[in-house]
Amino acid sequence: MSLLFSPISLGPLQLENRIAIAPMCQYSADEGLATDWHMIHLGHLALSGAAILFLEATAVTPEGRISARDLGLWSDDHAAALAPVLKAIRRHSPIKLAIQLGHAGRKASSAVPWEGGANIAPGDGGWQTVAPSALPHAAGESAPHELDAAGMGRILDGFVDCARRSHALGFDAIELHSAHGYLLHQFLSPLSNVRTDEYGGSLENRMRFPLEVFKAVRAAVPAEMTVGVRISATDWVIGGWDVEQSVIYAQALERAGCHFMHVSSGGVSPLQKIPVGPGYQIEFAERIKRETGMPTIGVGMITEAGQAEAILEQGQADMVALARAMLFDPRWPWHAAAELGAQVQAPPQYWRSQPREYKDLFGATRLGQR
Repeated sequence: MSLLFSPISLGPLQLENRIAIAPMCQYSADEGLATDWHMIHLGHLALSGAAILFLEATAVTPEGRISARDLGLWSDDHAAALAPVLKAIRRHSPIKLAIQLGHAGRKASSAVPWEGGANIAPGDGGWQTVAPSALPHAAGESAPHELDAAGMGRILDGFVDCARRSHALGFDAIELHSAHGYLLHQFLSPLSNVRTDEYGGSLENRMRFPLEVFKAVRAAVPAEMTVGVRISATDWVIGGWDVEQSVIYAQALERAGCHFMHVSSGGVSPLQKIPVGPGYQIEFAERIKRETGMPTIGVGMITEAGQAEAILEQGQADMVALARAMLFDPRWPWHAAAELGAQVQAPPQYWRSQPREYKDLFGATRLGQR
């Protein structure tokens, strides 16, 4: 039996297989509000056969957006705009839904990728960014304001409010974005955090605010709601955040009630040197899986069914998440199931599409489940 198509639990959340769709920013919101693009984009991914779909990084405050086109959830109006998308998915797909909540910190106020992605200064149509320390992400970019206690409290409250809205919307899980050089990662890394108070310096101090945010979110939603964290396991810069610190952070999160770790890397510094290749981040997921009791989700150029199956067979991760590969092939789980001799759920409207040699590929879609 294929491990990729075997069930797994992320805390209280039961999943039918071990394929996740990773969060992918779409830069297509209107003042943070979901648009018809989200209905189309998320709707077609929801029919993929994957077990869980993570929505894109969703800002908890207006200044926490990466770009002015980022999705947000900082008001009830934002929840109302997203609700029809979730309701449509629930009507037609059994896929579990997770939301990734985040704050971009000093990497906010940027152009969308297809317009270059560069930092936009406040005087040029951008906004003032905030961060643990007043260090710009890259030379020539606007310097962020160093967060004081009041600013940190406001951001923590933003995470809590968005977590409550996420639960009210019916999401199955919340993932806190503590990766890719965004705010929580900025607190963790000594490259971006040079504070001299209780939130800087030692590893214990640098972990303090991310852990406070996690604990506040965990307390804000019912115990039966799964809450996990996405982490950059290394900065890929000498003297920066690394896998040894990541293990200690993961262990602290586990003690605080974290249900899973989604293990990525990089993003905090333009000096990073990443040896990109198939499965290049899996060793970090394997290390965190080995040294904690939490399920780990591995990511990073996982494109082939056999590759994904081998990662699970070798115990390097408990699940795999695909992003770009899923955009390129939105039916990747169907094709993986065919290759591995497994079965995948598909809506009855699509049953006629299965090739004759895979006549038992599709199982009936079961709706109305959480």
